[in-house]
Amino acid sequence: MKRFDLSLYLVLDPDLCAGIGMIETARLAVAGGATMVQLRDKRGGTARMIETGLALKEILKDTGALLVINDDVEAAIAISADGLHIGQDDMVPAAARAMIGPDMILGLSVETEALAAAIDAGIVDYAGIGPVFATPTKTDHKQPIGFDGLARLVKAAPVPTVAIGGLKSEHAGSVFAAGADGLAVVSAICGTPDPKVATVRIAEEIRKVRQ
Repeated sequence: MKRFDLSLYLVLDPDLCAGIGMIETARLAVAGGATMVQLRDKRGGTARMIETGLALKEILKDTGALLVINDDVEAAIAISADGLHIGQDDMVPAAARAMIGPDMILGLSVETEALAAAIDAGIVDYAGIGPVFATPTKTDHKQPIGFDGLARLVKAAPVPTVAIGGLKSEHAGSVFAAGADGLAVVSAICGTPDPKVATVRIAEEIRKVRQ
């Protein structure tokens, strides 16, 4: 049985994290309570993904936080990441699973109830659901679904779910009320003056609503 905690899922963005870098942002965020860290770098290429991923793996060692690679299956395998996250346009989940083997966590982005319901729980381990709100960090995203849409997709999905898209600490209550297992954040941590303080604020809100 794979063990992972989606409650506070940080998605690293190289542009937003440029001030102190993705490695230091991740280190501070995990110290503040982030449970998962996803490396997303659409322009970096596989070599840079591997280099950054290895550095992230080193600083996450013994913290309990898991490292997920976005889209790049070759990089995920090369660094022995904890997980791979793919979108609907990246590759078929069955093909990804065949490449990464049975033990690596596989996440899949879904934007509609039909896509959520179609997830094969024997292949995919969790679903990233959204965007809840429009967000400048992902300009090609689909129509925002709001919290009502989030609740519908969560109900349709046969696997654990994490909400994404413009989410901040004040949204934690609504995310968990919709039935999601966690919230994924980008700008609420990346690019803030102190990523640890920002993460602690979100973690505290999550603790309140989960009591």
